[in-house]
Amino acid sequence: MRPRGSTHPTGLLTTTLSEHPPALLRTAQRESKGRVLVAMSGGVDSSVAAALLQRQGYEVLGVTLQLWGKDVCVSSSTRLCCSVRDALDAKAVANRLGIPHETLELVETFRERVINYFVEGYAKGLTPNPCIACNDHIKFGALSEKADALGAEAIATGHYARLARDSASHRWRLRRSVDRSKDQSYVLFNLRQDQLARAQFPLGELTKPEVRALARELGLETAEKPDSQDICFVRDGNKDAFLHRELQPSEAPGPILDTDGRVRGTHHGLLGYTIGQREGLGIACGTPMYVVAIDRERNRLVIGMREALLARRCRVERANWVSIDAPQEAVRAEVKIRSRHQAAAATLTPDGPGVVAIEFDEPQSAITPGQAAVFYQDDWVLGGGWIAKA
Repeated sequence: MRPRGSTHPTGLLTTTLSEHPPALLRTAQRESKGRVLVAMSGGVDSSVAAALLQRQGYEVLGVTLQLWGKDVCVSSSTRLCCSVRDALDAKAVANRLGIPHETLELVETFRERVINYFVEGYAKGLTPNPCIACNDHIKFGALSEKADALGAEAIATGHYARLARDSASHRWRLRRSVDRSKDQSYVLFNLRQDQLARAQFPLGELTKPEVRALARELGLETAEKPDSQDICFVRDGNKDAFLHRELQPSEAPGPILDTDGRVRGTHHGLLGYTIGQREGLGIACGTPMYVVAIDRERNRLVIGMREALLARRCRVERANWVSIDAPQEAVRAEVKIRSRHQAAAATLTPDGPGVVAIEFDEPQSAITPGQAAVFYQDDWVLGGGWIAKA
């Protein structure tokens, strides 16, 4: 058997799940104890993450991020991830655990790095993923400055993912969590090595039911709190209304065409449409139709049957290689093209600096520009990139 974390000369991972027993992986994250800053959202996952690290002998500091203006956070009709209630819940958990807690205001940074990215992406006809931007720039970006100020060596979150150090290459390698149904490695693919070196994911070896059971055992106030589902800054889950408030677009109506070029209706602006969308088209065709293309240059929305969404090829840009060095030749992997997509077998071919051409073994539905394509070998995240327009 190869040494733990070994690689071929090409840089491809050769380890398997059985080569990394859970006990080994738990200690692989960080050998020495120290001060850890935990991003406490007020949910059950980050609450248990803080409790586990405290049990393991770390000095835990809790920080809750205020990411939205107080005018929204205090609204009784709107529940956001940075709401006053969530901050109070995080504070209550910190008090129960006996750890320090404070709130960090990052409203302007969140607006610039996450909300504007989200809004501008849709304005360009893309479908952005704000959770990835938040991890890159907020939880493992701006929060790092706070960790430095507090003398914390590590930053921990309630993400379901795992880390291990490759003893040969000295790279930090990202791995799916034990609980595949909750795995969040997809939204962490873009973290740099220096960010991963400082990261802790205490829940990676646990299932969601086990996390809730621990929260109940500890008497944490968040034990039965529902998981957040929607984009945290979108009021009432209405993405289109949010985008129109932000951009106040004066978009002209345009034709809705099918894949044969026939006019099927009229759209009232392309903002908010996404590839694969079925609901909200405002037309009746007698058979289910989906958005297959958003043509901003000619102000046209193209729709088609489900088969029209299938494609075998795409290109990604700004690739970030996590668990291996950037390959110089074709690589076999499984690729996820959105967070809930079942990873599909594909060949990855380098095609210039930061660019990868992907060819799937079988056609995939709704490959969407602006979304992330994340590459896996077994449980390991090789890397990923951003799906480019065709």
